[in-house]
Amino acid sequence: MSKKNKNLQKQVLVSQTEEENAAVVEDNGAESVVVEEQTKQVKQDKKQLKADKKDVKGKKEKKPKEKKFRKKVRETTSELKKVSWPSFGEVCKKTGIVLSVVVIFGVVLFGLDVALYYLFGLLT
Repeated sequence: MSKKNKNLQKQVLVSQTEEENAAVVEDNGAESVVVEEQTKQVKQDKKQLKADKKDVKGKKEKKPKEKKFRKKVRETTSELKKVSWPSFGEVCKKTGIVLSVVVIFGVVLFGLDVALYYLFGLLT
């Protein structure tokens, strides 16, 4: 039986007990002790219904997030296994190439800056 059906049954039981309580109060005032006990039971049933609704909502929200997170972790690990990681020697060589290119372009730009500064000084 699904949780919705159980919740509906609980709601029906709660409404039936409320109707019975109202009928008992109308019939005889001497049975007020029984009515009080039934009222307490109805309040407890309502609290349990609210707790059940919160549990159902909380579980529905958590499961998809957990599944999505696990799926993402599995996909990430499988992709990282496919990566071909360079060796330490290759990393050092390529880092040296990058640094040398940066230094060369720095020198060229510095030379252009000095030349343009000199030409601007001739114009003024």
